[in-house]
Amino acid sequence: MVEGNHRNTEAVINLRMIENNVKAERKRMDKQQKLFAVVKANAYGHGIIPVAHAAKKAGANGFCVAIVDEALVLRQAGITDTILILGVTPADQAGVLAEKKISVAVGEVQYLHDALDYLKTTKGKLRVHLALDTGMGRIGFRSKEELKKAVTFIISQKECFIFEGIFTHFATADSADDSYYKKQLTNFKELMSIVKNKPPFVHVANSAAALWHRECGGNAVRFGIAMYGLNPSGSELKLPKEFTAALSLKSEIVAIKEISAGDSVGYGKTYTATKPEWIATVPIGYADGWPRRMQGFKVLIDGYYCEIVGRVCMDQIMVKVPEAFKLGTTVTLIGEDHGKSITAQDVADYAQTIHYEVLCGISQRVQRKYI
Repeated sequence: MVEGNHRNTEAVINLRMIENNVKAERKRMDKQQKLFAVVKANAYGHGIIPVAHAAKKAGANGFCVAIVDEALVLRQAGITDTILILGVTPADQAGVLAEKKISVAVGEVQYLHDALDYLKTTKGKLRVHLALDTGMGRIGFRSKEELKKAVTFIISQKECFIFEGIFTHFATADSADDSYYKKQLTNFKELMSIVKNKPPFVHVANSAAALWHRECGGNAVRFGIAMYGLNPSGSELKLPKEFTAALSLKSEIVAIKEISAGDSVGYGKTYTATKPEWIATVPIGYADGWPRRMQGFKVLIDGYYCEIVGRVCMDQIMVKVPEAFKLGTTVTLIGEDHGKSITAQDVADYAQTIHYEVLCGISQRVQRKYI
């Protein structure tokens, strides 16, 4: 593998913004609450290790990931704090996770029985966070009976398990209509009524709940998309002004030409000029995570909003520009330029998706630059 950045397309991550967003959330939280920074999916495309270190520096007490490999990456990077895997983990990995002191989400009693066989020959104990399905329909216990069986089993096998946490996840905490959120919160409290001895961590608040439903309680917050400065609701609810986006996406002009009226651009001849126009080529495409459907959207060049014309290619896009810009001129796909901006939400709105997907879709061949 050749080291270094040989591309003129990069995602620029301002780690100071990550730190500021964590600090802003800590000021909003109750002093006794813990903050778990959610760094799954390569920190939502921002880079798991640099973001984890920035979040810890700003006061994060632990981390949430989605899969085993992400947790191991953090341990290898020297992160010694609590790391919780939110997704389902293979039971045959229980021994490794116990040895590395990595916490797991458990939503079925059978998982505990299956994991026990791998823990009897392991020095460490498996740290368990019981997941409660209060209405998300994803993973977790749905009945008091099954939850009680799990709690009883963990307590009866203290030599192999640590009952470290219990949690749920809200499906609509980012919605102006809070009726379903309230239903889930009621379900959570009902299930929790059978847990007489609470574990160290009781966490229900994701970014949305932490921002708009602080009454949901719990002694820990899972701080996800808001840590990156983006609004969990898209634009339905107002994001507090102290949170600032940390990522911008930049490239540059690598070719420019003047075409004539009647000339076409791109695959499928989907754009034809009606008059002489300058067309710039920019080295980013759908293989980089810039969706093919972005034809007709805009980029920023020297303070001008410039239209993407022709279909987005795998590795390049073509842009209609007002003049013969010099080669190497910066192209901003997400971010600010000359007082104007394009946000990840703008991209998501045009692509008819959410900004989470836009950020997570930025591929690994786009170099991450940290400032």
